[in-house]
Amino acid sequence: MTTQTSPGTAVVPAATLFLGGTIRTVDAANSVAEAALVIGNTIAAVGSEAHCRAEAARLSTSDVEVVDLAGRTMVPGFTDPHAHPLMYGQLLSWVDCGPEAAPDIPTMLAKLAAAAEANPGEGPIRGYGYEHRNLAEQRHPTRQELDTVSTTREVYVMNASGHGGVVNSVTLAQAGITDATPNPDGGTFFRDAAGSLTGELSDAACDILTGADGVKLGHHGPNFHLADSKDQHRAQLLHAQRNFLANGVTTIGDCQVTRREFSAYLDLVERGELVTRINAYFLSSLLDEVLELGLVDKFGDSLLSFAGIKLYADGTLGGWTAYFPEGYRDDPCRTGSLYHEPAEYRSLVARAHSAGLQTATHAQSPTAIQLVIDAVKEAVAASPRADHRHRIEHCGLPTPEQITEMAELGILPVNQPQHYYNWGPGVLDAIGSPGERFNPLGEFVAASVPVTMSSDAPVAEPRPLEAIQTSITRTTRSGVQLGGDELKIDAVQALRAHTINGARAMGRERDLGSLETGKLADFVLLAADPLDTPAGDISAIAVLQTWVDGVRVF
Repeated sequence: MTTQTSPGTAVVPAATLFLGGTIRTVDAANSVAEAALVIGNTIAAVGSEAHCRAEAARLSTSDVEVVDLAGRTMVPGFTDPHAHPLMYGQLLSWVDCGPEAAPDIPTMLAKLAAAAEANPGEGPIRGYGYEHRNLAEQRHPTRQELDTVSTTREVYVMNASGHGGVVNSVTLAQAGITDATPNPDGGTFFRDAAGSLTGELSDAACDILTGADGVKLGHHGPNFHLADSKDQHRAQLLHAQRNFLANGVTTIGDCQVTRREFSAYLDLVERGELVTRINAYFLSSLLDEVLELGLVDKFGDSLLSFAGIKLYADGTLGGWTAYFPEGYRDDPCRTGSLYHEPAEYRSLVARAHSAGLQTATHAQSPTAIQLVIDAVKEAVAASPRADHRHRIEHCGLPTPEQITEMAELGILPVNQPQHYYNWGPGVLDAIGSPGERFNPLGEFVAASVPVTMSSDAPVAEPRPLEAIQTSITRTTRSGVQLGGDELKIDAVQALRAHTINGARAMGRERDLGSLETGKLADFVLLAADPLDTPAGDISAIAVLQTWVDGVRVF
C-alpha cells in the first residue's frame, strides 16, 4: 500500500479492493463477503463489490487498486494471546534438542558438544525442546552427562515446557547450589534417592541462570529471562516476528513481560521494526511498580500496549510441576507446587482487580484452577466490575463444575491445542485417565464459555492452522485421539477462537479480530478455506500473505 500526493493537496490514502475469493469476515454472523475495501490502514467496507466500489467513490480516494484473490481465502489476522516472542527468538538461536533432532540422550550430548566446539570461549551452551517422555531413555539427562559437554562453561538444556530443564555441575557450583541448598519458594533443585543434585531444576530455581544482574522472579514465575546483548535480543525478536508473520499471526499477547522484554520491544519501536502488534502482560512481580506508576488504563499505541498482569498458580504438566497434591501416577512423591500461598495469591488478584486491571493466571491442575476461580470470585464480590475478563492461561484440566463457575463469573480460558497435539499422550501417562480431558474445548463451548486459542510459543510453534486442526480432530502428533468427541469443537468455533475471541481476550475486539468496517486492516490470505477443507488437512493450508495496517508484511 502507498499514499499519493499532489502539490497543494492533502495526503490521500490509497484504496485497495480485494475480490475474487472467499472472504471470511468472522463477524457476529460469520458472514462471507464478496469484496473488502482497504483505505490506508483501515477496512473501509466489506460486502458486495458494488457496495465497496461505491464506498471508495464516496470517500473520495484515489483510483482503486484491485487485488484478485484468484480463489484464495481471506481471513482476519490470527491472534495469539499467549506467547513469549523474545524467549521464542532466543531459543531459535540455541541447539535444537527436540524429539526429531535428538531422539535420545547421546544424540543430544553430541549436538551440544558440537555447538561448544563451534563456539569456543566462555559463553554458555544452551539447548531447548527435550521432553523426557519423548527421549528413548524415558528420563531427564543428568548433570554428569552434561558435564561431558563442558566442565568449565554453563550447559543448560531447557525442557519443552519452558519451566526448567537440566544444567551441568559447574552451573550449580557457580551459583553456590549444593546438596544442602533448600528449594526456593515456587521452584525445585531435584535430587536423587541419595540426596545428591541431579542437575534438573524447575520454575523459581531457574533464577540461577539469569546472572548476577539478570531478571530475578522469585516465586512469581518460571525464569526464562536469560540475558543476551541488546543486538542479540534485537536479532532474536526479529527472527521470532518473521515466524509469527509467516504463519499469519498479526497480534500477540506477550504473557510474561519484564524489563528484558519491554526493553527489546522499545528498541524495535525506536528503529521502526516492530510489525506484529504486542499486548504486554507484566509479570506479577512488577505489580507494585505498575500500581505506583498508575498504569491502570491502557497505554501505548496500536502496535505496543500494556494489557494486564500475568500470574502463576502452578507449574506445567510437561515438566510435572503442575500441582497435584495426590502425586503423579508414575511418581506419587512428586506433586508439583503452587507458586504462592493461597492468601498471597488472592491478595495479588484483589489488588490488580480493584485497580481495574485484567489478570491472566497460569493454572493447569484442578486445584490450581480452583485457586484462581476463588480469588476472582472474592475480588469481584469486594469490588464489583462488569466485564473484567480475568483469564486462566492453559486451563488444562478444569472439572465440569469449574467450567460452570467460569461461565458464571465471566472468566476466560486461553488454551493451547498444540500442547495436546504434541504431548497429549504424555499428560495421560503423567496423571492417568483424567488426562484424556486435557484442553476440553467442547465442554467450554457447551457451557457458553468463549474458546480462545494460542501457541504459548516457544512451547509450541506459532501455527494457528495446526491449532485449529487439532481442536477439531483432537488427534495428536502420533495419530491418536484422546478423549471423546464431546471435547472437540467445529471449524467455525476454531477459527473464531484464533481471531475475534483472541482479540477480545486482549481487549482488542473493537479494532482487531474480524474483517469489519472501521477495524484495522490486518488479514491473511490462505491457499484454501479452512472451513471448507477436510479437518485433517487444515494444518497443511499454505499462508500466502500476511497484512498488517493495510501493508503486506509477509
